Amino acid sequence: MRFLFKTTYLQDIRLVKHGGQAFWYGLLVVALFASPWLLPEYWLAQLTFVLIYAVVGLGLMLLSGYTGLFSLGHAAFLGVGAYTEAALGNAGWPFPLSFAASALVAAAAGVVVGLPALRVKGIYLAIATLAFGFIVVEVFARWESVTGGNAGKHLKAPSAFGWSADDDVSFYFVCLVVAIGATLAILNLLRSPTGRAFVAIRDSEVSAQSMGIHLARYKTLSFAISAALAGVGGALYAHKLKFISPDQFDIIQSIDLILMIVVGGIGSVHGAFLGAIFLITMPQVIALAKDVLPPVIGQAPGLQGAVYGFVLIGFVLFEPLGIYGRWLKLRTYLQIFPFYRRGMFKRQKTFLKSDRLK
Repeated sequence: MRFLFKTTYLQDIRLVKHGGQAFWYGLLVVALFASPWLLPEYWLAQLTFVLIYAVVGLGLMLLSGYTGLFSLGHAAFLGVGAYTEAALGNAGWPFPLSFAASALVAAAAGVVVGLPALRVKGIYLAIATLAFGFIVVEVFARWESVTGGNAGKHLKAPSAFGWSADDDVSFYFVCLVVAIGATLAILNLLRSPTGRAFVAIRDSEVSAQSMGIHLARYKTLSFAISAALAGVGGALYAHKLKFISPDQFDIIQSIDLILMIVVGGIGSVHGAFLGAIFLITMPQVIALAKDVLPPVIGQAPGLQGAVYGFVLIGFVLFEPLGIYGRWLKLRTYLQIFPFYRRGMFKRQKTFLKSDRLK
């Protein structure tokens, strides 16, 4: 079992805690950069989707897992980024400029949605974001001069200054660089005073306010950063599909994003990537299972939704910390074996916290 003896505060906020992390994460980065030569074309495309969804998941994880604000319309920000990239990219803008504009426009939309978060919370905030999602999808369908309406819109390959990512390998590297950059940005944000303010708001708004944290400012900032990352993911998502339409950003997509962070492990950066892997691989597993299951079950139209529902219920009831939480328990068990104590990971009683302002 590894014990870390810390003597300074800088050790506590270091990105890489010890040499083991540096080795394994370095090995993972090398494997990701070598993937185009190690994986067939189909699995490289699936890995690209994992990176895209992981970027979106990082934003939603920051909002829900670290700030405690619930969003049921996050696919709307994904759509804002996708349509902004489609409109500006087809107009001839270089990819870096249209890409940055996608993030900025989505962040502006996040500020607009974040304003209700100053007055409502819990289920009421979820209803507000859900309404925003419906409104945005309707705008996509009606604003035909910009979005193409229900007929959809095609995209050109990302290009800038003579360079073009017009094949799967080059676009994979674009997504990989963006995913690594987004991960480092979130990790640095979380160890900064701003990130600690987000966590304080999640734990108790009254306590955070008593420590001098401006609730309105940090809640709005969390929505803006989360929406910006969703816009970045939306721009990559649009280029990967090469075609977008309003029905790709409906409530089902928002539920998939929530499922992603809950199953992966809400409140952890690792959970965004594990949830993205789950979200991309589960349809493949279900498709393979259809050949084994009886036709009455395998050919049922709602099979995938039912499986997702059962998986979500199972994680909420038996492993609320998600896949990453299960991995932490397994790792702890192996580290302290054979001194494992029965009931070590038993869920503790929780008590209702009152945030009433008097």
